Amino acid sequence: MSRLVWIAALPLALSACTIAPGMKMQKAPSLPMNSATEQAPAEQLPVPMTEVTLSSIDEIRSEAERRDDASASALLGRGHAYTIGGGDVLQITVWDHPELAAALGAQPPANARTYDPPPGFVVDDAGYLQFPFVGNIHVEGMKVDEVQRKLATELGKSFHDPQVTVRIASFRAKQVYVDGEVRTPGAQSINDIPTTLYDAISHAGGFSAAADQSRITLTRNGRSYDINFTGMLQRGLNPSTIMLRPGDLIRVSAREENGVFVLGEVTKPVTALPLRSGQLTLSDALSQAGSINSATADAAQLYVIRGLGKDARVFHLDAASPVSMILANRFELQPKDVVYVDGNGLVRFSRVLSLLLPAINAGLTAGLVTK
Repeated sequence: MSRLVWIAALPLALSACTIAPGMKMQKAPSLPMNSATEQAPAEQLPVPMTEVTLSSIDEIRSEAERRDDASASALLGRGHAYTIGGGDVLQITVWDHPELAAALGAQPPANARTYDPPPGFVVDDAGYLQFPFVGNIHVEGMKVDEVQRKLATELGKSFHDPQVTVRIASFRAKQVYVDGEVRTPGAQSINDIPTTLYDAISHAGGFSAAADQSRITLTRNGRSYDINFTGMLQRGLNPSTIMLRPGDLIRVSAREENGVFVLGEVTKPVTALPLRSGQLTLSDALSQAGSINSATADAAQLYVIRGLGKDARVFHLDAASPVSMILANRFELQPKDVVYVDGNGLVRFSRVLSLLLPAINAGLTAGLVTK
């Protein structure tokens, strides 16, 4: 009877060995497809394995810098003079003609709110301005000096050599929007001083404590650009060279959105968060997880899984030597990376036994009951 019990338990033992956790990553031989609808198991998908070396680290870093520079270069430019748009409020003064000053309206009260428009002439939604003795004139898209010359020409038909001064009392036509991890998110009006990325973040109160300064997204005309604020400063690039345009949306992501998952034989599996600069190295992530578990881990089998599907990549680091941690200190992780530390042979064997023993005990109990 005992022989029958062991024979009955043998398939369970073999099946348990095939699913034992902690198995090392290795390429499986390709198997032929039985039909067009069948797919290869996930563990047989070809995933490139890259050894973590100084040259591979430099290559990854250079690739990231080229990508960041390409996004930043597409946004570089020079500031342009402000052009008037619908909603702007103009203050127009015709010297030596006080009767025209009444057209500006009453002066604002002492308790006026900050968002109340000042007295002046409002450009309507169609871009037209109405002024005494001139009527409606189209001023949208014009600069202040151009509006001033046009008003002087039109007023010259009623007055002798009029002296006209035009200034913008309230900029309300053009805005940019700052969202995410800044202290005061919201809309910001663009004025006659060109607005840069640095200006917009400063006007929003600066980065919050939870901000990831390396991942700023600028959306313009339906296209998004990724900006590494910290990386630009490290490479000597000035964020103030990125000029904003009306309608731009800036979003500063939170560090908790860009965490890295540290799993396997570590002291405390955790989602490691990047620093405020947005940087997170492999050694930083392991430190947040309490380091590698020396009792159960196989330090020679440390992996970083990056990406999904066909774009997935696996990086391998032999961390058994303390010298290898120099590489870990230079290897920069990306959001949603998975850091996995494999277990040693003894741990895998104990896990196999933990799967086998319940089945064996159940078989022995069944054999005793049948007796």
